Parts: sequence; C-alpha cells; structure tokens
Amino acid sequence: MRYDLTDLKLFINIGETSNLTRAAEKTFLSLPAASARIKNLEESLKVRLLIRQVTGVKMTPAGEILLKYAKGVFQQLECLHSDLQPFSTGIKGKLRILANMTATHSFLSEALSSFLLENPDVDIELEEKLTKDIVSAIRAGSADLGIASGSINLDGLDIVPLFKDELVVITDLEHELKDVEEIRFEDLIEKYQFVGIHPESVIQSFLEEKAYKLGKRIHQRVYVGSFETVCRMVDAKIGLAIVPIECARNYSKPERLNMVRISNDWANRERFICRPGGKDIPAFAEKFIEHVMKIAGNIKRQ
Repeated sequence: MRYDLTDLKLFINIGETSNLTRAAEKTFLSLPAASARIKNLEESLKVRLLIRQVTGVKMTPAGEILLKYAKGVFQQLECLHSDLQPFSTGIKGKLRILANMTATHSFLSEALSSFLLENPDVDIELEEKLTKDIVSAIRAGSADLGIASGSINLDGLDIVPLFKDELVVITDLEHELKDVEEIRFEDLIEKYQFVGIHPESVIQSFLEEKAYKLGKRIHQRVYVGSFETVCRMVDAKIGLAIVPIECARNYSKPERLNMVRISNDWANRERFICRPGGKDIPAFAEKFIEHVMKIAGNIKRQ
C-alpha cells in the first residue's frame, strides 16, 4: 500500500475543517478531485473513513486513526526539513548531546565553546537531562552522545571514561567543619542538615541509597533546581551539601564556601561519555569526543 502525500494532506485538512469543500480549497484541489481521492483511498484501504452529513463530514474510528498518523507523517517531514536545512547554509553537521546537570554546570561550557570555535561548520543541540534519561535516550537512538557520571547500568553502550568526579562537602565559612580536611559520610548524616539537588537526580538517589544502607536517612532541609542554587543555600547557612568538586569551584563566589573531602571510596565517581554500542557515529562526533577528552586531561592534572 502506497500513501500519497496529497491524499494525507487533504485528509488532515478535512479533519481540521470537517468540510470537504473547504478542505479541497486548502489543498488546492477541485471538489470532484478531492472526492475522488477520498473514494480511492477508502477503496484501497477497504474501510470507510468519512461519514457525509448535511453540515459537513465526520470521521469514522478508522478515519481518526488515519488522521493521527497522517499528522505524524507531516510532523516528521517538518523535522526532516529542519534537520536538512542547515546543510544548505553551509553547516556540515549537527550533533545532539545530552548531559547531566553536573556536566552542564562545570567543564562542558568550556568544551563546547572551544569546539564550536574550532568547528564553525558544526552545530550542537544540547539538552540537560537526568543520567538515567540520558542512558535511555542513547539506547533509543534519540541522541548522538551522552555525558554523565555515577553508578548506572550501561549495558549496550560504548563508554569513554573522562576523569574522576570527586564529591565533596561544602559548608559556609563559619561552620564548625571549616577546619576539617576530611570526614566520613556516616558522621555527616548523623549530625548535620543538608541542602540537596533534584530528588530524582543520580547524585541525590546515590546519596540516599548510601544512607539507607547505613540504616540512616539524610536530613534534607530543602531541594533546589541547580548546583549554583545549592551553593547559594549553603552560603546562606541553610545547611551543608554534597556536590561535585567542579560545581563548587565554579560557584560565582567560591571564596565564600569551605570544601571538606569525603573519606569514603565511593566519593570518587567516574565521569564518562556514552554512545550507541557498536554503531558508527559521524566524524565530527568522534572529533568532539577527542576534544572533550583533551579538556578532561587538563582537569585530571589540576
């Protein structure tokens, strides 16, 4: 069965107007031609699509299904046109990247800025997502690369390790921990109150799980939407927080925060780039991975 785009567009217009005459006009067809197209479509599908009424036409259940998918076809065509259009203006590639909040609030801005400067013929579409959603999207093929960290099932993906992402405790400068260099997680949650990031984020879920295994719970005073806001809350003496060290360093007023290392082994997590397993990616995507690895090398040496 072959579907004609004009037939589908006519059917969409019928759905919008509930009137065959007006739909024919919107599709730039005569009324007899439009009627013939609908008749041929019904005969080909062997199903009735429209009910003719005095006031217009009404969709049958089969017609409603056809209408839904016809709209989907044209939405996909619009996406196709949108993705192809940059090539006509000299852009050679478009890279779809998903990154978790830790990455977008730390090294990624530097990596993107320098890469785009060196590669003016490549566009990047960046979206911030939770790590679990990044992994799901890469598996589904809805993005080219994912940048994330933490412990999560990565089966079916190719992984490029970048660097260790250290979790640290941040306090205000007057806190009683200001002169402490290192502390155990279990001692922290036994005594102090915390500011946290999104409850469903990988880092927050990870910390809650660690507390649960100790038979304890984190006294979470407030959840906020970004690491910078977490830092501001700590600066305002609302509570302590556990954040990636890069996010603490990138806070606009890092001199107003104190950092304490966590002695537990798990405080050092692997940051990675993930890509579809066993599949080729565009050359400019490979180039971006190399570029990020170079940036990561600089972070390792800090």
